[in-house]
Amino acid sequence: MSTVSTPRTVTAHPSTAPRRRAVLDWRIRFGVLSLIWGFSFLFIKVGTEAYAPFQVTLGRLVFGTAVLAVAMAVKRERLPRSARTWGHLAVAGFLLNALPFSLFAYAELTIPSTLAGICNATSPLWGMVLSLVALSEDRPTRRRVAGLGIGFLGVLTVLGAWQGFHGLDLTGTALALLASLSYPVGWIYVRRTLAGSTHSHLSLTGGQLLLATLQLAVVTPVFTTLPTHVAVLPLLAVAALGALGTGVAMLLQYGVVAEVGPTTAQMVTYFVPVVALAAGVAVLGESLTWSTPVGALIVLAGAALTQSRPKAGRAGLR
Repeated sequence: MSTVSTPRTVTAHPSTAPRRRAVLDWRIRFGVLSLIWGFSFLFIKVGTEAYAPFQVTLGRLVFGTAVLAVAMAVKRERLPRSARTWGHLAVAGFLLNALPFSLFAYAELTIPSTLAGICNATSPLWGMVLSLVALSEDRPTRRRVAGLGIGFLGVLTVLGAWQGFHGLDLTGTALALLASLSYPVGWIYVRRTLAGSTHSHLSLTGGQLLLATLQLAVVTPVFTTLPTHVAVLPLLAVAALGALGTGVAMLLQYGVVAEVGPTTAQMVTYFVPVVALAAGVAVLGESLTWSTPVGALIVLAGAALTQSRPKAGRAGLR
């Protein structure tokens, strides 16, 4: 995550170049970003109907990297040159892109896209637990600890714990939750290694996606075989997943962060599972029980509480 609590970017100092007035109001771009990331889980589900999960992930990264490459060419940005920076970007690309994208693709072989979208919303909960251990400046408060407990209760509600998780594919759900855990691990790594970089967001993320693409390009031929025919609709879904969900979404996010700041921009995290639920039910016809939307709301409420910070002059558990 960059300055925003979202699972797709690298941290760097904001550009010192003068800001240009945006063509579209930030609220419109915020809404588009929510829709794009919410529909990403639908695109994954459609893509895996014809292609192997690794192939879906590789295609996603190829199309996403292509969008970033075009943006870099237009803005005349250059990739980092430091070997040390490339080493850190390789780790970031694995933790923030290659690994979670692949895990979500494998998860959606056996779980609905709606559940995958809700699992993605648990990232702030994982992030709080990890930040308390790894980041000394993040201190627990009563509100944040309560948020963690509420979020955990929401997860249990979504999974139907009182029914003994009846009808739930545990493997697929575990993979989706591991994908959500991978994001904050990557965020913390980036914060510790690249936060002081003088490179732009676009330059760092372009390098990160390029390395993640290379990682999947090596792995995919080993574990998959070429499809016997090209399925057009799933291929279009993969293209949309990469170009929109990974490429365009990053560019939109940077603009929103620059205009309104990370605190407001990170609220997109709470709209994504809502869109994923609506898209899965309306477009894919996935079934929905009362516990899924109710549990999702509880998860989001808990996640919101974990993102709260103590006021200046106060610290410690309250």
